[in-house]
Amino acid sequence: MRFTSTPRGARLARRLVSHRLHEWGHPYGVDTNDTLTLITAELTSNAVRHGHVPGRDFHLRLTQTAATLRIEVTDTRTEKQPLLAHTPADATSGRGLLLVAALATHWGVTRRTAAPGKTVWAELHLRSTTSDNRSLSVTGCRLPPSLELQHPALSIDVEESHFEQDQEA
Repeated sequence: MRFTSTPRGARLARRLVSHRLHEWGHPYGVDTNDTLTLITAELTSNAVRHGHVPGRDFHLRLTQTAATLRIEVTDTRTEKQPLLAHTPADATSGRGLLLVAALATHWGVTRRTAAPGKTVWAELHLRSTTSDNRSLSVTGCRLPPSLELQHPALSIDVEESHFEQDQEA
């Protein structure tokens, strides 16, 4: 789907993803829906803030396989590549990709071939919790200990969630 490169477009994209996940059997308020909605919020706000070209929209694609949910956000700004960098503790922004890296099983950037721009994508691997696959939970990553110490607000209580550490990148 195509959205305007505005904060309103990013908000609508996030709401659409949450709604679509709910329709696909990942209800509102469940780890899978909350996690992918947060990842979507970060990727779409980055597309608006850093990938905006006047008069151009960003595109969002959400796909599901039996084992994976994948979100792709495409903008038309090729020269601005996302960087995963540590941010000073007193900074008010700059932690979005740290959250994406911590919550997604895999994420990355792909250059567009048919047009200028890039696609930033993230995947969540799903794990069945019932024999009939009706209830699914997320298998993802947790924040590295060094990040938790630098940014206590970003820590995730792994004991109370379905997140499991996955060192693959």
